[in-house]
Formats: sequence, C-alpha cells, structure tokens
Amino acid sequence: MTDIQMPRLSDTMEEGVIANWHKQVGDKVARGEVVAEIETDKALMELEAYDDGVLEKILVEAGTTVPIGEPIAVLGDGSGSAAEAAPAPAAPAPAAAEPAAEEASAAPAPAAAPVETAAPAESGSKPKASPLAKAVAKEKGVDLGTVQGTGPGGRIIRADIEAAASAAPAEPAPAPAAQAGAPAVVNDDVEEIPLSNIRKVTAKRLTESKQNAPHFYLTSAIDVTELLEFRASLNERLQSAGGPKISVNDLIVKAVATSLRANPAVNVSFAGDKMLQHKRINLGVAVAIEGGLVVPVVKDADRKSVSEIAAESRELAGRAREGKLKLDEMSGGTFSISNLGMFGIEQFSAVINPPEAAILAVGAARDEVQVRDGEFVARKILRVTLSADHRAVDGAVGAAFLQQFTSLLEDPIRIIA
Repeated sequence: MTDIQMPRLSDTMEEGVIANWHKQVGDKVARGEVVAEIETDKALMELEAYDDGVLEKILVEAGTTVPIGEPIAVLGDGSGSAAEAAPAPAAPAPAAAEPAAEEASAAPAPAAAPVETAAPAESGSKPKASPLAKAVAKEKGVDLGTVQGTGPGGRIIRADIEAAASAAPAEPAPAPAAQAGAPAVVNDDVEEIPLSNIRKVTAKRLTESKQNAPHFYLTSAIDVTELLEFRASLNERLQSAGGPKISVNDLIVKAVATSLRANPAVNVSFAGDKMLQHKRINLGVAVAIEGGLVVPVVKDADRKSVSEIAAESRELAGRAREGKLKLDEMSGGTFSISNLGMFGIEQFSAVINPPEAAILAVGAARDEVQVRDGEFVARKILRVTLSADHRAVDGAVGAAFLQQFTSLLEDPIRIIA
C-alpha cells in the first residue's frame, strides 16, 4: 500500500485544499491519472497518481486544508489490507488527516492528555513541527515543547497546536484582544469571508515585498498615436491571413522584452550578498481571477514574434481564469507587467513581484492636446510607471530602460523588426 500525500505544487506552497476527488474508494487508478484537484496558493491544480492500484481509503474530505507532506489517501492492491492498515482507526491519524473536524469539535478531554504527557518526551530535543504548525504556534503563543505531535513520526501539525491552544487555561485572555483588534465584528451587519490560498499568499508576498524591497518609481508619458494605428493595420493583415488578433498589451510585452535585452541590468534579482543576472527574459503578465491575482509567465519573450506572444498570452490567461495553470507556467518570471488600461485607469504604481527587481504598470491611452509645429493637436498618450527595487536597480538604469521602451512604442515598426 502507498500513502498519497499532499504534494508541493508551487515554490511558495505550505498547504493545499482538497477541491474535489476525481476517484472514489474502490476505484482503479492508473499511473498518471488524475486523482484529485488541489487548490494551491496560485491555482487549482490536478494531482496525478504516481503508481497503479486501487483507491482503498480517502483520509481527507473535499474542502479540507492539509499541510504539504501529510497523507490524504491510501492506494493499495484492492485486497482491503490498506484500509485495515490505514491510519484512520488509530487515535493519532484522524488528527492529522482531518484537521477540519478537530477544529469544529475541539474536544478538551483528548486535547488535554497530549499536552500533559508531551513535555517530558520533548524536553531533551527540538520538537518536529511543520512550517504551518510553527507559524500557528507563534501566533497563538503555544510552546511547541508542550505539544505532542499526531502527524507521521510524531510530527506536530496545525491541529495539534489548535487543540493545545483551546485546552490551555490562559489562552482565552488573548482571544478577545485579537478580536478587538480585527475590523470584523460578529453581528448581522458583517460577514466573515475566509481567505483563499491565493489571497493568503498574495497578501504575504506583497507585504514582504513592500517591507523588504525599497521601491522607487519612474513614470513616462508615451505618445502611442502611431502605435494604435500600426496595431489596426497589423490586425487587418493578420486576420486576412488567418492569424491571431494582436492586442496593445501584446505589443507592450514584446517591447518590454526588447528593452530588457538592451538593458539587462533591469533583468536581475537581489539575493542578499549577491545579484542574480537572468540570461532568459521571462515576462509575467498579471491576470485578475475570481478570488485573487495570478501571474502566468511568457518564457523567452524576446525570442518570440508578436503573433506567438499573442497566442500564448491568450491561452495562459484563459487557463488562469479556469484555474488550470501548471506550475511551470507560473514560475521562472524575471520581470512583470500589470495592465489596468482596460479598466480606464490612467496611471498607477504596482508592487514588485519578488524575487523580481521590477514591474511595469500600464495605464489607459487618453486623448491629450499637445503643441506640434506651433499648432494644437490631439494625441493618444499612454502613461506607464516602472516600480524598481533600489537594492538591485539604480535610477539611471531604470530611466534608460524606460527611454528605450518609450522609443519603441513611439516608433512601433521597430517592435517587430
């Protein structure tokens, strides 16, 4: 028999939610076949079986949050031996497999017993605990040395921390303080909405970005009158030849890639005591989805034509909204683009997506009156703002990048040259 464990499906994932099971107990499973769908911190992803067999036990119901590495099901040969040997009948396993149930019941009697017996066992060594359990213990003020782990090998998991917190006599005091500091009040006028994994990680990573990376901002007003005319002419030719339609953002992605190739000092990451110079230009394009924001990556954008970028961007954005992006389609980005022009936003500043060193915020093109050859003329002006990490990018370096980018948009034939 084989335990199916919660896998690490992204580089920032600490836990996952079982969205739904594609297989039920007793179903045959082939290697590579989708067993379940997992909601990660970035998207809804498919969990494939690593072996052939029969699904003999489901340890975690759909909708449950599970730390990575914890068993969620048992795969056997169909004889039923796996079900007998599964952790479910033993006392520790349900706590590991069904944290949601313990969270709801939080029976004080079972919780108190491990707390009393755990201290001598852990006194001589550092307790083993999952990263999530450590974070919850710190938040609730629970000493890991007083908690007995119920996970595999005696590992402390979140359910153990929450049980210890509910059983501790001194715990009720901090709880009202935490509630008092929260904006939400339990009454008929307020609805509490649990955060999705994507929202949790977005909040964590962007907060860290603003706290750790000293942002500076450079804004350019770009005359895109000729760019818009060029796009219309290009689309006429492409559509008559059966090609994909090109968006303004596709041209911007290509122009950014070309500008990064000419200004590689922006295509970097800050890594403590060193800088990482990226040899590939992989552009993340922010996509708003229900419940959060994801950034699919167009790999090697400088080596692709505008038509290839258009087709790939459209496919990635569609899968992002369906929650079907793969891990490699959301990782490896070296620079990001966030475009709110389609919402009519004229100008904004974006937060850098770590570990990248810069992001370009793109607004909407607006009619503005300018003086040309002594006469007033209406031109289409687009404003973009570069947010850069001053630890990795100097102001003059960022300005040179924007200067190159501006010149490409104002002479659009060079974008596809």
